[in-house]
Amino acid sequence: MTVISRGLEQEIMRSSKEMPVVTITGPRQSGKITLARVCFPDYEYVTLENPDIRSEFADDPRFFLKRHGNHVIFDEAQNTPELFSYLQEVVDTSNEPGQFVLTGSQNFLLMKTISQTLAGRVAVRYLLPFAYSELTTENDKSDNAHWVFRGGYPRLYDGNIRVSNFYRDYFSTYVERDIRNELGVRKIAAFDRFVHFASHQCGKMFNPSSFAEACNISRQTASDWMSVLESSFIAFRMMPYYKNYGKQLVKSPKTYFYDTGLASYLNGYESADELRDGDMWGGLFENAVVVEIIKQYYMRGKEPKLYYWRDNKGLEIDFILEKGGKPQYVIEVKASSTYDVHAWANIDKLADGMGVDTDHRILVYGGDEHFETRHGRILRLQDLAELVD
Repeated sequence: MTVISRGLEQEIMRSSKEMPVVTITGPRQSGKITLARVCFPDYEYVTLENPDIRSEFADDPRFFLKRHGNHVIFDEAQNTPELFSYLQEVVDTSNEPGQFVLTGSQNFLLMKTISQTLAGRVAVRYLLPFAYSELTTENDKSDNAHWVFRGGYPRLYDGNIRVSNFYRDYFSTYVERDIRNELGVRKIAAFDRFVHFASHQCGKMFNPSSFAEACNISRQTASDWMSVLESSFIAFRMMPYYKNYGKQLVKSPKTYFYDTGLASYLNGYESADELRDGDMWGGLFENAVVVEIIKQYYMRGKEPKLYYWRDNKGLEIDFILEKGGKPQYVIEVKASSTYDVHAWANIDKLADGMGVDTDHRILVYGGDEHFETRHGRILRLQDLAELVD
């Protein structure tokens, strides 16, 4: 098995020298345990998915922690929320950095417990599936459609597993383990329709009423289930930028998936060529861009201030990256592999009023070259790390 270096490694090691506890969270099978073991090869590994180990902990928590010592990786820590209070006792006694590493794939359950017991004692870092930059080099001219179709889950890059089989099994396991068992969703057939419908909305406005009508559920249930997708790292909502610059703005969030491979599968695409020729190509390429930006920030232990901007007349900028309370970058996305100068139209109209200079005006496209124009910079997917300071 070839271990591909992860961009988050350096940040994890740095955090372990600053805080007593480091938490690595993200979707199932994003490589959290592999990363933890690479970063901390001498730490003991304890999985709290094992019911026998959970029973051992419940029988005598203090003896359990004493027996394992204080250089331990606890996997799926949210399965044993009582553990966190006892870890608090240990780290408050010694206050040494790097004592424990926690991993978990249920962000809502994990973060709820951390906020109650380990606040101020833990560094929380997010590991998503592979970024495009982790799998490509400057000289690569990889097919964008192939990347968007395949997605970034590490198992797809370890062997010859068929993409459709992986995502079918992944989604089935997700529904059974996370949705039915851990989060208690009972209307599984309706939830399945909801997730499929959400995948068709990549890059579009999240309207709870539309989701409710399409899936035969209530508006409140649609909002609740979108929160479920967010807490389990399946999908997320991007908020609109809050400064109007004299315009009346659209206020609904947009829907995106954390992995375009899963979204492509849920949309029914069976090959990269089919995806490239399909109706969802533009939306899924845009989705790939936004997730790549998010991953670049997470690799550095940062949270991106990422928004979109659209007024009530339909004038839109795909993404705005904010820094210091004002736009740092304005970004337009075009899936075409051919550069078209007309793609700058909205940025040309709006960027001056937003105070964004030419060097911070970005067009991300599906071509092979990156270069500068009088309008701004042309970037590819693998260039997006340039946007993170």
